[in-house]
Amino acid sequence: MTEILDLSHVRLGDRPLVVCDVDDVVLHFAAPFQDFLRGEGHELLPRSFRLTGNIVSTETRIALEPTEVRRLIEAFFEAQENWQIPTDLVVQTLETLSKDCDVVFLTAMPPRYREHRRRLLDRIGLTFPMIASEEPKGPIMQRLHAGRPLPTVFIDDMAHNLHSVRDHVAECLLLHMMPDSPLHLLAPKPAEGIARATDWAHAAELIRGHIRPEAA
Repeated sequence: MTEILDLSHVRLGDRPLVVCDVDDVVLHFAAPFQDFLRGEGHELLPRSFRLTGNIVSTETRIALEPTEVRRLIEAFFEAQENWQIPTDLVVQTLETLSKDCDVVFLTAMPPRYREHRRRLLDRIGLTFPMIASEEPKGPIMQRLHAGRPLPTVFIDDMAHNLHSVRDHVAECLLLHMMPDSPLHLLAPKPAEGIARATDWAHAAELIRGHIRPEAA
């Protein structure tokens, strides 16, 4: 039997809801992960938008086996507090938005590293509720919003997560935000109707227009 994800720690008010992915949206991931790999004697080659098959030994140039790639990803999550830093303007932007909206982090990572990420976010002042899960994000967002007659926003760097939320939450503002990295240039593109936020200042403008269209 599949265990139901516990969302009881997320308490929403009678306000719009903004749900943010974390890696490469709130915290830098691609760049620090590549630095981490170099320290382990490996390199990520941007040949396609995937890690398996593209992480190679610096010495032999041979691609690592999937089990070793998974080990490195988990080692990075274990050490994330030493590597990851906030993206530009995210702290100020989310603090300002939180005056009018409920902000929730929905991070795609093994739940056993939840406390590592919680400490990191708290340390930089991002104390909003966080959900760590490897389950599809659309059903999680659907459970969170629960059909309330209030505006919703979802921000992510991955097209499949944006599509998942689109398919489960009607009239949700979907924002595609990603770093300008060689790896992300190879990423699948989101479908029509999903807005591209170039940075957090732009995201705030789009969110304000969605939650207060009369003021846009």
